[in-house]
Amino acid sequence: MSSAIETIIDAARLIGYGLRPKLLPARDEQYRMLVARARADDDFAAVVHAVAAGLELVVLGVSERTGIVVASTEDSAFAIRMTDYARRTSSEGKAAERVVHALAHLGAATLAFPRPADLADESYIGRITVEGVDAFVREAAIRLADRVGDETPDTDTAEPDIQAAWRVYARRARTGTTGDGRKLSSSTIGIVGKALAFLADQGLLVRTSEERGGTYRTTPRYRAQVREAGAVMFEELLSLGITEVSDGAGTITVGWDATTVQSL
Repeated sequence: MSSAIETIIDAARLIGYGLRPKLLPARDEQYRMLVARARADDDFAAVVHAVAAGLELVVLGVSERTGIVVASTEDSAFAIRMTDYARRTSSEGKAAERVVHALAHLGAATLAFPRPADLADESYIGRITVEGVDAFVREAAIRLADRVGDETPDTDTAEPDIQAAWRVYARRARTGTTGDGRKLSSSTIGIVGKALAFLADQGLLVRTSEERGGTYRTTPRYRAQVREAGAVMFEELLSLGITEVSDGAGTITVGWDATTVQSL
């Protein structure tokens, strides 16, 4: 077998490791060696990026702590579709519920890295809770409703659709129980809980306790994912003027502004 083919195989193997989100280089010697090679050998790194592109994946980063972090493009066979996500989170996948899930993920990322410096600091560990994320998103939705009031939205802009999404969250029950006493999974607390559990299953968060509906800490992999999507996510918050909102416990205030978003 030629060395060129062996290089391609090694590159594909490294990407394969990246598709196993809970596996870290520290736990697998071959993975660790491939990561070290990708960091030290520019030619090998170029092959890794090329193989990833062929699979419609994007390499977000390679480090000894995270391993290789890859993200799928919209058309990739590895992309998680809404139907897959709904199945994994035991959700119905209805339009309104998809909106609540999306805002739960936005709120989680914002609270996990409330300041630009936190997102840039490789040693920073964010901590979020189910109740905190729900309180943050709900307060943001209420502030938006107060700001908009009874104004008639401008239908020539995208903002009415964004505002409608936040209204869906505000109007959904925060918590509740079913007839047989089980917690209502379609409440916002229930949906946030499923969203954070999904992130933990993907190796992006680690559950540390049951406090406040479930407490989680961030992983370096999650930082890489949020950093990649941050400009888009936080720009939406800025467009609504809701970047100074707490998590309901008085422990966190989000401090993003237009300048920091543009620098991501």
